[in-house]
Amino acid sequence: MNAPIRPKERDAVVQSLRAGVVPRAGQHLIQVGRIREIETLVSDIVRVADGGSAFRLVIGEYGAGKTFFLNLVRAVAMEKKLVVASADLNPDRRLHASGGQARSLYAELMRNMATRTKPEGGALNGIVEKFIATAKAEAKEAGQPTETLIRRKLEHLTELVNGYDFADVIAAYYRGFEEGNEQLKSDAVRWLRGEFTTKTDAKTALGVRTYVDDAAVYDQLKLMARFVRLAGFSGLLVSLDELVNLYKLANAQARNSNYEQILRILNDSLQGTAVGLGFILGGTPEFLLDTRRGLYSYPALQSRLAQNTFASSKLVDLSGPTVRLSSLTPEDFYVLLQKLRHVYAGGDVAKYLLPDHGVASFMEHCSRRIGETYFRTPRTTITSFINLLAVLEQNPGIEWQTLLGGLEVAADTGAAGDMTVEVEESDEFASFKL
Repeated sequence: MNAPIRPKERDAVVQSLRAGVVPRAGQHLIQVGRIREIETLVSDIVRVADGGSAFRLVIGEYGAGKTFFLNLVRAVAMEKKLVVASADLNPDRRLHASGGQARSLYAELMRNMATRTKPEGGALNGIVEKFIATAKAEAKEAGQPTETLIRRKLEHLTELVNGYDFADVIAAYYRGFEEGNEQLKSDAVRWLRGEFTTKTDAKTALGVRTYVDDAAVYDQLKLMARFVRLAGFSGLLVSLDELVNLYKLANAQARNSNYEQILRILNDSLQGTAVGLGFILGGTPEFLLDTRRGLYSYPALQSRLAQNTFASSKLVDLSGPTVRLSSLTPEDFYVLLQKLRHVYAGGDVAKYLLPDHGVASFMEHCSRRIGETYFRTPRTTITSFINLLAVLEQNPGIEWQTLLGGLEVAADTGAAGDMTVEVEESDEFASFKL
């Protein structure tokens, strides 16, 4: 814990947390607790890497750490040589639609496709070129034309929907690669990303009869999972967050169509028919449990996702498809704040802005003013802690005891997600409002 932290990594973590969003890098620096949940998801990743399939719903309150957890699993998957495609659902991006919203989700997943060497996304071109480079080496060794070998390697994809056209598009990319035809390569990648919107455009550009439309999104993901394995990766993990946007759909038929798609994915995963493909979906308790609009409103999903009746009180069962994020304990939260203090100091103990008993005092203040919500949904409290450190850093003469004494809680603190943190400058020091 005494190793120095690079300024770039330190700033990425601090700035993200201060803004109330999850850092895309450096999660390992602030990870605490939830060991069993992480072990469960790691076992899923191993199963996908072994050619199997996985499906997990990660359920937690707003601000409880779902997105952080998903990003941590994403980082682990890339270390295990999986390709990770991630996206947030919103009104314009859904699992099922007829107006282009599902294709929009697929296009976002492809744009955000990431590998260990390209963790920020945009890895699709590199994956295709890795496949072609491997095929060229094998063809040279076997004394065969490269395109013939590519066709043979992709032959078993033809049993899937759009499989023939998928093989044609990869072959077209290879021809563009060999001939230096950037337009052909670009068109092939556009098709793979789901950016064509008509059959006519796809046929004119690539000579294929289909394109990725709303109805073909899940089938295309199954194709992509098999392709990345042929390219030398272990499999494909699809990470979807903000599924509460499906719960918010006003149209019951639109909601049910999306829930049917989730059921199809779940069934394929449980039956092992999806090769090297895993799904991890993040949502809130009402998205799962509401029997009028949530997943439980769809009987087939309710029966598959129902909680083990024997797992009550402090007993847990993580073998089912639903992982409910356990609350951080006060002890975990104390360790988390210590890690935040360490990251803020750039890994230099001598630059700590708050002593250990100052961290404990901050927690005691939060507990007294907010109640135990402060560690169950920690986002707002973390933001406040970062703001406290920022004021201590920029005002060297100020005592932390004075700042903590100036913390005030707004009257309405019923929902942690609704609380905001404001810094108000006075003549002597800055005071915080939670």
